[in-house]
Amino acid sequence: MAAGDLAAPMARLVDELKRLPGVGAKSAQRLAFHLLGVERAKAEELAHAILAMRERVRLCERCNNIAEGELCPICSDPNRDHGLVCVLEQPNNIMVLERTRAYTGVYHILHGALSPLRSVGPEDLKIKNLIERMRDNPIREIILATSPTTEGQATSAYLSRLLKPLDVKVSRIGLGIPIGTELEFIDEATMIESIEGRREL
Repeated sequence: MAAGDLAAPMARLVDELKRLPGVGAKSAQRLAFHLLGVERAKAEELAHAILAMRERVRLCERCNNIAEGELCPICSDPNRDHGLVCVLEQPNNIMVLERTRAYTGVYHILHGALSPLRSVGPEDLKIKNLIERMRDNPIREIILATSPTTEGQATSAYLSRLLKPLDVKVSRIGLGIPIGTELEFIDEATMIESIEGRREL
């Protein structure tokens, strides 16, 4: 069914759903028809959940993870090892490590990776507050866990050169993750192997 065959409100919803990552035209239509069939209260719950997320979720002032207050739950947890910081590209990468239950440190989220082809430089990443964080808190090790893509490798190399002079141990996640794989698609066992097999840079 072409978008022009749909009622205007339905066509608009399909167009908006197609903007979501991983949602093509057919998936967008399927979702739209599903939402058309649910009770009004359920549709309102979804709409309110999206609006509440946009209004109340912000970035953690310490690590740039998503948070509802000043600090995310991980940064505000006194039982975490705050001297061990794992640097990741995106907030959703945290879930990969948390599912392993093997990592007890904290995180720092860059919100991207270096990519000259897309004009993403160091100033576009959340690096400045990582350096500030190191000045304010005793950190003994930083684990660079950027994805093993070209951009992730370049980001890791840049951070290693930047952090080494600051008298902190810098390591990189170990073998087990195939080159070119996004971190969010890694299974728990492989992630545990990578964390435990990290090497100092």
